[in-house]
Amino acid sequence: FKSVTFEDSLFKNCVFEDITSLNTYFRNCTFLNTTFYNTDLEQYKFVDSELINCTFFHIRTGCQISFDDDYSAYWIYFVNFLGTLAVLPGNIVSALLMDRIGRLTMLGRGVTLKWGTMPKPKAFPLN
Repeated sequence: FKSVTFEDSLFKNCVFEDITSLNTYFRNCTFLNTTFYNTDLEQYKFVDSELINCTFFHIRTGCQISFDDDYSAYWIYFVNFLGTLAVLPGNIVSALLMDRIGRLTMLGRGVTLKWGTMPKPKAFPLN
């Protein structure tokens, strides 16, 4: 399970060890003689709960990565497909211009636009 919410539960003489849970909460629960070792169960996850003779060792802190259902392979490929569709009209126009004008002419005009001025043609002497 990715997340569990325990409500109105009693945990007696339990050991929680090596547990990482992003959205697990305990609501109105009672813990008696319970040990938490190497867990990320912090105080805010125990809502209206009572902790009697409980010990916490090696509490994990920080931000854990959440892999929610939003990150399924379907959505990753779908967003990639939409990005490809956004570029498609520009590719079609560019291909049509290259077909009509020519690849070298387009490259030459692109270079002149980059430089900002038209290059002056050089005269070669005819001997």
